[in-house]
Amino acid sequence: MVGSRSQTNLGGDPQTIQGVVKHFGSRYGTSNKEIHRQPKNFDDSELETLLNDYPDDETENRQRGIEKEIKYPKSVFFIISSEFCERFSYYGMRGVLALYLKDSLHYTENNATIIYHMFIVLCYFTPLFGGIMADAWLGKYNTILYVSLLYATGNIVLSFGSVAAFSIPHRELSFLGLFLIAVGTGGIKPCVSSFGGDQFILPQQEQQLRSFFSIFYFSINAGSVISSFLTPMLREYHCLGSNEDCYPLAFGLPAALMIVALVIFVFGSPMYKRNNPQGNIALQVVGCIGHAVAKKISSTKKKEHWLDYAEDKYSVKLIADIKVLMKLIYLFTPTIVFWALYDQQGSKWTFQASRMDGDLGWFTIQPDQMQTLDALLVLFFIPLFESIIYPFLAKLRLVRNPLQKLTVGGFLAAFAFLLSGALEIYIQELHFNI
Repeated sequence: MVGSRSQTNLGGDPQTIQGVVKHFGSRYGTSNKEIHRQPKNFDDSELETLLNDYPDDETENRQRGIEKEIKYPKSVFFIISSEFCERFSYYGMRGVLALYLKDSLHYTENNATIIYHMFIVLCYFTPLFGGIMADAWLGKYNTILYVSLLYATGNIVLSFGSVAAFSIPHRELSFLGLFLIAVGTGGIKPCVSSFGGDQFILPQQEQQLRSFFSIFYFSINAGSVISSFLTPMLREYHCLGSNEDCYPLAFGLPAALMIVALVIFVFGSPMYKRNNPQGNIALQVVGCIGHAVAKKISSTKKKEHWLDYAEDKYSVKLIADIKVLMKLIYLFTPTIVFWALYDQQGSKWTFQASRMDGDLGWFTIQPDQMQTLDALLVLFFIPLFESIIYPFLAKLRLVRNPLQKLTVGGFLAAFAFLLSGALEIYIQELHFNI
């Protein structure tokens, strides 16, 4: 506090701002004229602020020593490795799912597409419950552990249900497996990255935290690329005495990787830093919105914003944050259309590719391998756009802010799907003529 910091040798009266600034003037470029402009009397809070803004050499050296003493948490390597295996499992299974529904379970293309997207919807809806469960009751570690057990079980059930040689209810077992996988992947999705962030001490390890997230998201893309390329190749083989595609092997490898992911995560348990559940912000947001709506309906008073009616029960900060959230929801609502189209690469685009010739002479591209291009192009285009294309467009005053980039990307996506639609018309006409 101020009392302890006032003992520092400032080279002048520590109780005058001139004495403080004179000491730091040579280091921070403060002139004598600027010093004498300061008031002669100031309170302790102003001195504390000034000392915090301009730390002395001793304080800076002490801070550097603390940063050096705090080692990079080894526990995050278990989290990153587990995430790589889990993403390999998810994208590998998802890549061959549409063709499995059509060719093995004998659904029509339209029905297979509906089932596929119902599965995707469930995968991205369950994270809401996973986050609530982790923040309010179980904690992140227990949520990841328990839900991963369901996740691995779902992969095993799906793999077992795809064995055509067994006289078992294939569809029922496959749907049970898909349900457990959707609950599993959705349940851990909001927990893993934040649990990794919990392993760091802030603000001392802020730079190390940034490097962790870079490695973490690289592992996601690496798992996606490798599995999207490899799993369709496993599907090609004939296995278990069948002349059809080997879906048990194509689903079996992701199941094995999910088990490995769970084992790796458990091995790191002694090293993990675990925070106790402290309540879920999603529940607070829903409660605040519901209370504001109810108060607005029953109240005769007029307020500037409808969320202000919740001020009698919720903090001003929470209400202000929700106002910002509402603006973000309005801004990103159009992206719903983009993502609805984007996820068709695993269904309609895969079926379209199955009616095309993937033979390149030296290599044959499988229909479900086309999804590999997505992650590869992302890894290629991000540095290209950031270092060359966006700076060039900015000089031309064409695309200079994120909203403009979002708009241009939307038009490019629309054009891509127009091309896809035109190609599908051409394919259907060609097959009809044949």
